[in-house]
Amino acid sequence: MLREDLRTLWTQPRPPDAPARVRRDWMLLAAGLGGVVLEATLRENVVWRPVAVVFVVWLCLLSLWRRTRPLAMVTLAFGSVILLQLASLVAALREPVGPNTAAVVLVLVYALPRWGSGREIVLGSAVILTAFALCAVTDETPAVEQVGGFVFLLLPGLIGAAVRFRVAGRERRSEQLRSREREQLARELHDTVAHHVSAIVIRAQAGRVLAGTDPSAAVEALEGVEEEGARTLEEMRAMVTALRNRGAGAELAPPAGVADLERLVRNPGGRLRVDLGLDGELDTLPPALDAAVYRIVQESVTNAMRHAVNATEVVVRVTAERRTVRVSVRDNGHRTGRGRAGYGLAGLRERAALLGGKLQAGPGTEQGWQVEAELPRGRTESGAHPRPRR
Repeated sequence: MLREDLRTLWTQPRPPDAPARVRRDWMLLAAGLGGVVLEATLRENVVWRPVAVVFVVWLCLLSLWRRTRPLAMVTLAFGSVILLQLASLVAALREPVGPNTAAVVLVLVYALPRWGSGREIVLGSAVILTAFALCAVTDETPAVEQVGGFVFLLLPGLIGAAVRFRVAGRERRSEQLRSREREQLARELHDTVAHHVSAIVIRAQAGRVLAGTDPSAAVEALEGVEEEGARTLEEMRAMVTALRNRGAGAELAPPAGVADLERLVRNPGGRLRVDLGLDGELDTLPPALDAAVYRIVQESVTNAMRHAVNATEVVVRVTAERRTVRVSVRDNGHRTGRGRAGYGLAGLRERAALLGGKLQAGPGTEQGWQVEAELPRGRTESGAHPRPRR
């Protein structure tokens, strides 16, 4: 088990999308340089003052590449620590070289498990432990202080590993949610395509019967339509089956749509009143778009019920225009800085993007929380049928 864990760690890739530099990097650099200038100026017992200043400036500069080159920066930083320790040992110095600002090296310890690959983490940890072991052997420091120093050195690395695992877990949950949204959308698209392709097959079969006295070219064309329609239906079913989770066995039931919104907002036991407004031609939406509108309203109203602070009403507006359908959901609660952009809204953004639209969510301009979505209507003349009111 230990060997397998080590092998897994060794082959672990770097986290994706590591930022090169952000604003706080320059703030850290400025703080480190300012600290070393103050310490070199005000402290009188700084050993090897010019060397100490150059050493800390070197560490501060290395921190700028800690995300993109974590192993190289750790090796350069702690390699400098080893060389400086050996030089002080040869010179028989009684005090360690380097001001307290050299603690900036802890940022590199944090960055190693946070942004490094498994191989870099192992090699970089070996360099860090070597430098610490050399300092512990050469310094005349009590064992208790050495243990405390080791814990102090190890703590940033543990924090970096914890942050990495938490971010990776959140990304996995988000990816699972996107996969479920894609699966559900695939089932809905299957219903749409299956309906139209089934109609093509039926019409082609009828054409064969009625075309007995027509030219043979018409019969061949109808046979081609029937064959192509049956093949398309079979391929679509195979694709949706492959998208499903093994053993899920979900039925291809008609998804809920705009026609179900009135039933959705009727919630006598809810603490919020829902004001639903529907405008435009909403009875001829393509089924995938129809289901997406319902899911956006459902998730947004549910979030308002759970998270709205001192709200009394949720206003829902669905407007069908010539080329787009706009969905707006907002509540009249207190405007807070805390967001509600959890995995549900992430899935809705994924669904809107798959349909070629966009969705935005955030605090309202004056109060509450609002969700705005704009979805392309598509070609409603291509076979979308009115949905019956349930």
